[in-house]
Amino acid sequence: MAARPPQEVILSTFQKYKVRRGRNGHIAIWLEVVAAVVAIVGVTTAWQVGVGPFAKAPPAAAASPRPAVTVTPMQVVSVTPAPGSSTAPGTSPITVTFSDRLAPGAADPVLIPSTPGNWVQSGTHSLTFTPTGAYLPGTRVTVHIPGGARHGELAVDGARLASPVTDTFTVGPGSTERLQQLLSLLDYSPLTWTPSGPAIVANDLAAQQQAIFSPPGGSFAWTNAGWPATLTSQWQEGAYNVFTKGLVMEFQADHELTVNGVPTIGLWNDLLLALASNQVNTGGYNYALASKTPLPETLTIWHDGQQVLHSLANTGISVRPTGDGTFPVYERLRNQTMTGTNPNGTHYSDPVQFVAYFNGGDAVHYFPRAAYGWPQSLGCVELPLAQAAQAWSYLAYGTLVTVTG
Repeated sequence: MAARPPQEVILSTFQKYKVRRGRNGHIAIWLEVVAAVVAIVGVTTAWQVGVGPFAKAPPAAAASPRPAVTVTPMQVVSVTPAPGSSTAPGTSPITVTFSDRLAPGAADPVLIPSTPGNWVQSGTHSLTFTPTGAYLPGTRVTVHIPGGARHGELAVDGARLASPVTDTFTVGPGSTERLQQLLSLLDYSPLTWTPSGPAIVANDLAAQQQAIFSPPGGSFAWTNAGWPATLTSQWQEGAYNVFTKGLVMEFQADHELTVNGVPTIGLWNDLLLALASNQVNTGGYNYALASKTPLPETLTIWHDGQQVLHSLANTGISVRPTGDGTFPVYERLRNQTMTGTNPNGTHYSDPVQFVAYFNGGDAVHYFPRAAYGWPQSLGCVELPLAQAAQAWSYLAYGTLVTVTG
C-alpha cells in the first residue's frame, strides 16, 4: 500500500479526536494527541529524507562529459621554390608543405599570375603544382594559400589554417643558349642554328616556354665567311658576352623595348611571339671596326659578311684617347650639339651629324676637319660628311663597334 503524506496523517488523527470526545475521554485524547504529534514528526521526517515507505528512486546517473575536441591550427611548413628566391627555373614544380596530413578535397593554393598546370597531393602533407608550360624568366610569382579552409584531420573536426599565407618568388634567368638559338632563328645573328633533333613547332607555346630553361641540342655555323677575326673571335656559345648583348639590343630596338641588353620578361615574350608569327629580321647584321694603328686611322663596316665602307677616320688625342674594346651602339641621333670642356679648360659647343654612341661619350659622327686619318678628337670617331651619313645607316642599335690599337 502506498504511504500517505503527512497531511493525511494529521487529518486522520484530529478526526479521531472529534469522534472520541466523551466521558473520561480527555486523558485518552491527550495521549492520542501526543502520539499523533510524534507520528506526524516521524512521518514528516521520513517523507523529507525519503526512507522507509517514503523512499524515492535514486536519480538517474549523469552522462559522462564528452571529451573536448582540440582543433590544432594548421601551419605552412615550407614553400618551394623558397620565398624571395630568384634562381628557380620557370618549369620548377611549386610545392606547399603543411604541418598536418591533408584531408580529401583540401582547397588548392592560388598562383598569381596563373599558368596551365595541376595541383596534386604529394605524400600526406604536401600539395605540388607542376606547370605544363613555364613561367617566363623574371616573372614574379605569388603563391596564396587561403586560410580557414579545411586542410587536415588530425582532430575530429580537422585542423585548420589559422590565417592565409602568401609567399612570392621570382623566376630565374633563362638559358643564354636558348636566347642565342632564338635570335639566330629570327635572323638577328650572323650565325645560323640547326637543331640536332626534331624542331620545336614555332607556335607551340608550352614547348617553347619549356625550351627557355631546357634548350634543345643543335649546332651554330657562320652564315658568311667574310667576317673579320675581330668579330668571329668574340662569339661564345652559351655565354652572355658583348656579342650576345648586341643581338639582344638590336631585337629590343626593333620591337620598341627598352634598349639595354637585359633579357627581361618582355624580351622573352616578344621573342616567342615573333617566332610564332615568323617575324624575322630583314635588316641583316652589321659590324664596325675602328683601327688606330697603323696610321692612317680608319673605320671599316661590314654588312652580312661583306665590306660596305672603308673610310679615313680620326680618333682621340693622347689626353682623351678613344678606348679600346668592343661596344654595342646604344644611342643614335641625326643631329646634335656636343658640349664639354677642352683639355686646356675652355668649353666647346659643336654641332655634329649622324651620331651613333657606342661607349659612354664616344660616338661615330661627322665633324668637319681639314683632313682625316690621325688622332684629333676628344674620344669620338670622326668621319667626313658623306662617309658619316653612309656609316650611320649601318650603325643600328646593338651594332658592335670594335676599337683597336
